[in-house]
Amino acid sequence: MNVLPVLKVNDLTTRFHTSYGTVTAVDGVSFTVGRGETLGLVGESGSGKSVTAMSLLRLVSNPGRIESGSVELNGTDLLSLDEEAMRRRRGTEAGLVFQNPMTALNPVFTVGWQMREALKAHDRGQAGAQAAIHKALSDVGMPDPERQAASFPHQMSGGMRQRVVIALAMLNEPQLLIADEPTTALDVTIQAQVLDLMKKLTRDHGTALLLITHNMGVIAKMCDRVAVMYAGEIVEEAPVEQLFADSRHPYTWGLLRSIPRADHPRGQLPTLPGSPPDMSALPTGCRFRERCSFAVERCKTHPSLLAVAPGHLTRCWVTQDGKRLGAVERRAVEDAGNLEDQAHGR
Repeated sequence: MNVLPVLKVNDLTTRFHTSYGTVTAVDGVSFTVGRGETLGLVGESGSGKSVTAMSLLRLVSNPGRIESGSVELNGTDLLSLDEEAMRRRRGTEAGLVFQNPMTALNPVFTVGWQMREALKAHDRGQAGAQAAIHKALSDVGMPDPERQAASFPHQMSGGMRQRVVIALAMLNEPQLLIADEPTTALDVTIQAQVLDLMKKLTRDHGTALLLITHNMGVIAKMCDRVAVMYAGEIVEEAPVEQLFADSRHPYTWGLLRSIPRADHPRGQLPTLPGSPPDMSALPTGCRFRERCSFAVERCKTHPSLLAVAPGHLTRCWVTQDGKRLGAVERRAVEDAGNLEDQAHGR
């Protein structure tokens, strides 16, 4: 998709300096997201996805520190701004949807009060505030928005609370929406509704969406492009169709093959062997080498993220030399994503 980037991240590095050592949570990450585009950021727990999201909006707390790189939002490097200028951009130019709707809202204030405070924080006058709140709630499919605005969070279901969280994030019409595992705490039916809602909002408003998830089925349904993270760095980036048809990194290939599927023989489930590396003592070579069945001697040297096809980047010596790993059917992964949610009661 040829679109001008709303968000341009270049060589972002975030570390946590602890008494047990320095943890490199995000290591030289670069990507772009264009207007109306959805980029999926995927990887297993601990890969650095959420720290990347927090780094973009400068929400990393001590002992974490953004140590290098740039984060350009509409051409302005957010890392160069003072705190007051950065605060003005949170919520107006960039919105954030947190993972758990049960804890994202203040339980002692009504939904309308919290949304009104979000408008006041960005100097939007109270004239028309009520209409803006009701419209935002209506846009996310909340029935009777006047009554919902007067309700407290505990009076709503999890799905309704997540809709409120999305309405809050979209209230000031940001150009970028960052959604960090926005459906993890929801059952599979409500998950589908929330994902459809986010897709509609980005389409109607032309919002750039960075969708962070571990669920490859959600990636298949929602995203235009995908960036795969492992051990703090991006190991593969490609258009979603291309990634599923021709994965070029063994980690991505292994993730797709290890998803539970109804057509797997009973008792057989391919898995990724081993564990991710210690983020405070990263290996010098390929970080996936110890878990990789395709590894060669050259993998003892750390590979760069290079293009292997138009728009398709990988951090793998083997596929950069032309080897193909095999395809995984996209429809099977979509079905598997639903199966995974049902298995976990989501």
